Amino acid sequence: MTARTSDDVRKIALSLPETTEKTAWQMPTFRVAGKMFLTIPDDETSFAVRCPMLERDELVLAEPEKFWIASHEASFAWIRVRIAALDDLDELRAIVVDSWRQAAPPRLAAEHPDPLKG
Repeated sequence: MTARTSDDVRKIALSLPETTEKTAWQMPTFRVAGKMFLTIPDDETSFAVRCPMLERDELVLAEPEKFWIASHEASFAWIRVRIAALDDLDELRAIVVDSWRQAAPPRLAAEHPDPLKG
């Protein structure tokens, strides 16, 4: 298993259509059409993505070594992901793309059913 880093997260996020990187709260954030879908906190060992609340709670219960909820994000539909705990690059890609889809305008998401392939 190859170690993944925050550079992998950044590369995947920026490869998605109409994605921009902007520093906010002293950390990199990634946005599509102005809506944030991913952040990389300052220690760069994890990242935060959009995740529906019910799904989020289920993920944390099923895989607490991989997912957790930061206390300041508890009332928001966001989840933290430990980069080193991910199974592989495909899992990382799937998580980032899912968050992008939640933030992307419907038109953009429909135009890019597989956004990593252009």
